[in-house]
Amino acid sequence: MSVKKLSNRLVIRESARALKPREISRRGLAVFNMAGSKLVLEGRISIISFISGLGVIIIPLLVKFGAHIDWIFDYLTDVNGKIAIAAYITVINGFLLIIYKGPLYKVAVRACFLGFAFGCGLILSFADTTWTHFGWYMCSLSFFHYSEYLVTAMINPRSLSLDSFLLNHSVEYIVAAVSSWIEFTVEQLLIPEMKQVNWLSLVGLVMVLCGESLRKAAMLTAGSNFNHIVQNEKAQTHMLVTSGVYAFFRHPSYVGWFYWSIGTQIMLCNPVCILGYTFASWRFFRERIEEEEISLIHFFGEEYIEYKKKVFTGLPFISGIRVNS
Repeated sequence: MSVKKLSNRLVIRESARALKPREISRRGLAVFNMAGSKLVLEGRISIISFISGLGVIIIPLLVKFGAHIDWIFDYLTDVNGKIAIAAYITVINGFLLIIYKGPLYKVAVRACFLGFAFGCGLILSFADTTWTHFGWYMCSLSFFHYSEYLVTAMINPRSLSLDSFLLNHSVEYIVAAVSSWIEFTVEQLLIPEMKQVNWLSLVGLVMVLCGESLRKAAMLTAGSNFNHIVQNEKAQTHMLVTSGVYAFFRHPSYVGWFYWSIGTQIMLCNPVCILGYTFASWRFFRERIEEEEISLIHFFGEEYIEYKKKVFTGLPFISGIRVNS
């Protein structure tokens, strides 16, 4: 799987796409305390919108606990239930369009879509269906992309942009995702028993949860030093982060993403994509780490070289850039 070049530790300059002051001047920063962090208006809107999309789970809950009620049985079961789900997201999108304008609507509609996908994933996960593991995947994928935006809003709002969702950062990433959907669907239809290896899907789920947790821990540890856009200049306010998860891995956010991506395919029992994702991800991160460490050595000199000697990259058979003593 190929992904756009991202920085896992350094924020050397602000993203050119970060929200400009005039875009939020009418409402101000409107921050509030959340888990000890200040969340900007866009982050707050994203939470409301994500939860609004997630509200789709109300429909199957009504069916489960209120099927004895005539109107619920008539309008929310079978085909009518699917129509109700489509109508729900349409109505929610309409409300968002009325409430938010311009850049704020773009944030809201993306967060709402991810919340809706997460909710649909939950519905599949608990339904009596052979697509349970795909429901797990939908939850994992939608939460990954939404949490990228939310955590960025918490730790480095100055670099926050629509790109922080990581929804459109490369054609290769989209092709890789679609390929996994196609493989799962084809194999599910032709060899359904192949998708029912529950223990293997559980292994994948554990990898996804651990990878996601490690990546977010890396982002939170780096704080304002983290940015999705690779930078090429060192600011005076930035420092080399070597504490927390960085004391165990030099590139913990890459490690987390690496195992998360492979875990999604193990969870789906996709043999072709397991191999493809492993090879493509490993090759990308090997090249990316070597390139980044050239900058790190340039910025921090002996401080980074000493850190490099003590701490493993975290990825198998990847040692990073070689330094002559």
